[in-house]
Amino acid sequence: MTVIGMLSGTSAEAMRAQLGSFRKALGDAGYVEGQNLQIEYRWALGQYDRLPALAADLVAQRIALIATGAGEPAAFAAKGATSKIPIVMVLGGDPVKEGFVASLSRPGANITGATLFAYEMESKRLGLLHEAVPTAKNIAVLVNPGNPNVELQLRDVRETASRLGVEVIPFNAGAQEEFEGIFSTMAQRQVGALLVAGDPFFFSRHTDLIALAAQHRLPAIYEWREFALDGGLMSYGTVLTGAYSQAGTYVGRILNGEKPGDLPFVLPTNYQFVINLKTAKALGLDISPTLSARADEVIE
Repeated sequence: MTVIGMLSGTSAEAMRAQLGSFRKALGDAGYVEGQNLQIEYRWALGQYDRLPALAADLVAQRIALIATGAGEPAAFAAKGATSKIPIVMVLGGDPVKEGFVASLSRPGANITGATLFAYEMESKRLGLLHEAVPTAKNIAVLVNPGNPNVELQLRDVRETASRLGVEVIPFNAGAQEEFEGIFSTMAQRQVGALLVAGDPFFFSRHTDLIALAAQHRLPAIYEWREFALDGGLMSYGTVLTGAYSQAGTYVGRILNGEKPGDLPFVLPTNYQFVINLKTAKALGLDISPTLSARADEVIE
């Protein structure tokens, strides 16, 4: 029985679809959980400060490999815990700029994986939100201060906002209990729309964020398709499950003898723009036919 670890900043429920793709790819490589593969799961449940201890615990189990999910916090914790055990990461940003690997094509050392470049998409999301709600002159941006990429996210958003002639107002949320107070403050400040920045914790609590946006009648754009499917106004991002499928393939190849440093980081190729017209109608918002025509999926 081969034993590997899965380290994530979120929860099993939040990663259900991604884990399905991950396990399927492992099965295609000849590794089936419960038959010839055991996966030791460690979930931080949004508490990123727990990740270093969880990573150290996995290393102490003498596992064959660590797979990390839900972005950079888990990846940094795994990298800090071992330089010998192979690590397959799913990241949101640039693995070279963030110091994980020397190059995308030849990562070297013990690390490889897939990146979504999710944190590079905030400016695109802001532009789409501005098109949907052109009357909004001040737009709230919800960020998680515990995310290592938060400064990059805010920098890109501010640069785009300056070009569009809108004001962005950042709000920090690192825990679920902060959401209601933050949305009340947004209402008091009469923000016209909301950009929920890419973050694994926000994805794990996406139904709460969607409900609060609806309660405050706040047009919002999010990162993943799942937000729009579950009632969010719009989403723009890559295909999340595809990255985890690639991670599962890489785990299988490494367990079969390949070196992680020889496997190039996989980059995203597909981006999805989804509009929920039912939500737009509930908000009394008219989505232009031009914007709808650009969507990959329209929910009616």
